[in-house]
Parts: sequence; C-alpha cells; structure tokens
Amino acid sequence: MHALPPRKFVPMTHSDFSDRAKTYAQLKHSIVGLICDRDPIANQANFSAAIFAATGWHWVGFYRVEGDELVLGPFQGPVACTRLHRDQGVCSAAWRTAKSVLVPDVETFPGHIACSAMSRSEIAIPLVDARGRVQAVFDIDSVEIDDFSAEDARELEALLNEVCDALLPSHS
Repeated sequence: MHALPPRKFVPMTHSDFSDRAKTYAQLKHSIVGLICDRDPIANQANFSAAIFAATGWHWVGFYRVEGDELVLGPFQGPVACTRLHRDQGVCSAAWRTAKSVLVPDVETFPGHIACSAMSRSEIAIPLVDARGRVQAVFDIDSVEIDDFSAEDARELEALLNEVCDALLPSHS
C-alpha cells in the first residue's frame, strides 16, 4: 500500500475571492498541509500569508496574549499597532469574551483602535487553548464597509480550529 503524497498549498490571488465558498473550500484543502511546522510563529506567519493571498484583505494577522496586552505577531499588510491594551479595541473584545467579534463599520465600534485609516470593517477571532484560555487573536481588516459576514466568521473559525494546536505554543 502506498502512502498518499502530502497535500500541497496552492496560492490563490485576490481575483479568486469573488466566490468566497470556493476560496474557503480551497483553503480547507490546503491549510492542514501548510500549517505543519513545530514552531507556532512560523505557522502563524504562513496562515496569515495564505489568508491574505487568497482574499486580498487589507490586513491579516495575529496578536499574541502576553500578560495584560496583545502583542503583534505574524501578519500581512501595512504596518500595525505593536501593543493593544486589554480594555480597548476589537481584538481586545475578542480576547475578553473569548468569542469572535465582527464589526461592519469600525467607526461605530466604541474604543476602536485605528492602526490604519484605510480599515473600514474588521473581524477578530480568539484562539483558545485546551484549558479554555485565549492565547492569541486572529485579526482581519478590510477597506470595505460590511465586508465580513457570519459565514466568513464560521469559515475562518473552522480553518483556525483545524490547525489551532499548531498555531499556539505547546506549553499553553
């Protein structure tokens, strides 16, 4: 019996994202093969790059929980805020509640932190370890108002859940 060859990641371009269901299906197929290193930072970097390449969103990346702050992790897009405090912003809301936060218009979100004036909508998804603690937040910004749907949240949560252990430090 022959072993199956490992799945390979196939980069996608922004134009492919016009059919979001198809894009998410392609990402599901390739993400497990891509996120396989023993280093969680390397995996976060590749996860961010894969989502960014497939979607063309403005900013895609991770904030890692360090003490009472979220500290910038691997990302794709323009420069970002380095540290976010626990009581302010979309990412901190996802951290505090341990639930995804979808913001159709960031200008209407109380305490929104504008790392980029071009960001108009945002989604932040917490990564929770086996003990139920949020260890990181996966954040995405779009230049379009109302660019994220509940379906986007479900699909992104499913992708993150598929590889969550590889994205978090093993001591968590």
